Amino acid sequence: MTDRPEEGDVFTVERTFTKADVRAFAEVSEDTQPRHTEPDEDGRLMVHGLLTATLPTKIGGNLEVLASRLDFHFRKPVYTGDTVTCEWDCVEVSEADGYLEVVGDITCTNQDGEVVMTARGEGRIYDD
Repeated sequence: MTDRPEEGDVFTVERTFTKADVRAFAEVSEDTQPRHTEPDEDGRLMVHGLLTATLPTKIGGNLEVLASRLDFHFRKPVYTGDTVTCEWDCVEVSEADGYLEVVGDITCTNQDGEVVMTARGEGRIYDD
């Protein structure tokens, strides 16, 4: 197991989304709406909400969390070229037999400091 998270710990990842990212996700998800496949007047593609949601899943993966629940609130569109910073604030950590239960409040902001997504994640980290 990785280092054990504790209540109050904050984990952060950042990513700049590209057209290649959006096109690959559109192919895998089969969500090929024009907003994800045809550039807008500024030459950008809208990033899929669930592609944006890969940021907290990256943090969960780093912590080896097996997610049991993720509740997303998509607040503002993300576009290719945007850099999104995701913070996972561990609000609850409790020990059980052979695993930790973890709960995190998640906030993703763009390069302008605007909140683009919030979420709550719950899951378990198993002792190996």
